Amino acid sequence: MKTHHIHGKWGSSFIHVGEHLANLGAYLPDQPLVIITDENIKSLYGHAFPQGSVITIGTGEKIKTLATVEYILTRLVALGCDRSTFILGIGGGIVCDITGFVASIFLRGVAFGFVSTSLLSQVDASLGGKNGVNLSAYKNMVGVFCQPVFVICDLDMLKTLPKAEISNGLAEIVKHALIADADMLSFIEKNQQKALDLDPRVISHLVSNSVDIKSRVVQQDEHETGERRKLNFGHTIGHAIEKIDPCGHGQAVSRGMAAAAVFSREKGLLAPHELDRIFSLLQGLGLPTNLDYDAGRILAAAGRDKKKHGLFVYYVFLEAIGCARVEKISYDALNTFIRSVFRTAFSPPA
Repeated sequence: MKTHHIHGKWGSSFIHVGEHLANLGAYLPDQPLVIITDENIKSLYGHAFPQGSVITIGTGEKIKTLATVEYILTRLVALGCDRSTFILGIGGGIVCDITGFVASIFLRGVAFGFVSTSLLSQVDASLGGKNGVNLSAYKNMVGVFCQPVFVICDLDMLKTLPKAEISNGLAEIVKHALIADADMLSFIEKNQQKALDLDPRVISHLVSNSVDIKSRVVQQDEHETGERRKLNFGHTIGHAIEKIDPCGHGQAVSRGMAAAAVFSREKGLLAPHELDRIFSLLQGLGLPTNLDYDAGRILAAAGRDKKKHGLFVYYVFLEAIGCARVEKISYDALNTFIRSVFRTAFSPPA
């Protein structure tokens, strides 16, 4: 097991990579416990949950809403919860997002923690203190910054994930390598199949390295006003794709990274052979790189992104593999690029 630490403005968070659900009791405070989970996780692991009240929600992006938040808050009141209650989310990214948001606003904030059960959540959603839900077509539009007390990343729980969810999580791992660690990208290239097969040594290394990268970035910029924006590599267009095609977050971000890499090359920042490496790796991990979407729909969806700043957007480019930079570009410039790329399926030049 390896433990990482994020010291936030309103508390500290400890991320335990390789810890097990069976050892959860060692991390729980001596307080009344409420568990929030989804139907699938309860079915698979409910027998191993610690003693406490359980609130079960549905699955999928469709339940990440204020209506679900209201349902949970109503249940908390009915259970007689007070400020001594500890709320534990056991599940993937959606459960973690909702749990963190609910805990942060219930009685103006109670302590909470996560047992992260998906690869995507272990390297992304459960880390960094972002908690929120969607509002209509606007992804994560309602939310807060608040750190969990702890996050347990039980790598054994990944074995029950569908293969597509492994690829989704690997997309965020590739993102971390692309923006901050060229050696890590080379490691992924050499161990693609082992990563897909959840080889214990390989997946432990990748999750721990990703958590380390994100923890260091968040430590510098908890509220995303500077350095943390680099973590949005591939997400500006990725979120737009996700709005019009619910293909899964990792798959949408994979396409967004492909677009961002092309944009970086067109600006003269990224070398052609590096673009080829990125496309080849994503495809080898079962992730899409095609950009055959209608440009008008992408533009409309991107215009609803919460990261838009008036007539500008902070866009993440690659200067090289392992080195990212953020530029404030006009929304018109982004539109021009989108219209030039989203016409037919794109593949890098030979």
